[in-house]
Amino acid sequence: MPFLSAIGFFDGVHRGHQHLITQVIAESRRRGCPSMLVTFDRHPRTVFAPEAVPPLLTTSEEKTALLKATGIDEVCFLPFDRELAAMSAHDFMAEILQRKLHTGVLVIGYDHHFGCRKSGNSIEGFEDYVRYGRELGIDVVAATELDSSVHISSSAIRKSLLDGDVSEAANLLGRPYSWTGKVVHGQALGRQLGFPTANLSPTEPLKLLPARGAYAVSVSGIADSPLPAMLNIGTRPTIDGSSVSIEVHILDFHGDLYGRTLTLNFISRLRPEIQFADTTALAQQLEQDAQLTKKTLVFTQRI
Repeated sequence: MPFLSAIGFFDGVHRGHQHLITQVIAESRRRGCPSMLVTFDRHPRTVFAPEAVPPLLTTSEEKTALLKATGIDEVCFLPFDRELAAMSAHDFMAEILQRKLHTGVLVIGYDHHFGCRKSGNSIEGFEDYVRYGRELGIDVVAATELDSSVHISSSAIRKSLLDGDVSEAANLLGRPYSWTGKVVHGQALGRQLGFPTANLSPTEPLKLLPARGAYAVSVSGIADSPLPAMLNIGTRPTIDGSSVSIEVHILDFHGDLYGRTLTLNFISRLRPEIQFADTTALAQQLEQDAQLTKKTLVFTQRI
């Protein structure tokens, strides 16, 4: 049976993507055919503009899990290489969507374009896809745009995170932004200040790390449910001000975490990175951060 498909990179699987996917699933059920999302194994700029590849919001594994959780029937990852990048929209529809993936219906997201633009030609759009579809036997339909007071895009989410505005990023994503790291040995300076921390090394270096500062986060990967924690991203200017470190203090937790993989869910930013007069002032600020983290996470859990 032919698939009803939609195409996109779907980085972040944000609210705009979710709105499109909801329409894909509803239309597939109305037509009585299976649904499919067609995406790529790497950001398209990796091939034609490697110097401009943006940091990722989701790894391939995270994206797969989020897409499948929507209720879509199939998720297809295409290897994005120079051959695929050079395909025209018509050839992509004919060779990939129709012949390889057996697409009978194609849902086009709002203002979405695909296919290589030939030199001197304007970029192809929805009317072109409809015309190609008639020739190929693919019914091309347009998705509606999400009615939102703010512009939702992967680029807007990246900007929010790089500005440290993790609350706005969560609003655009429809969930808190998450980041995963492996616990490695540090200098144990947090323990000396009364706030032992787990030092994290990224499991996916290409994934975006929010702006420097202190954050209230919840941590998954230790207990059955996420644990409240405060996180610091920065160079520790009061201590040494050298390389950037990622240190998380899990509230009221005692145990060995070395070698464990932890996922941080960013709830709110507590403050920017600050250089204090001495470690005593730093310890006092950490106590304030801990109290604010508790209040923030308790309030978040209530709403």
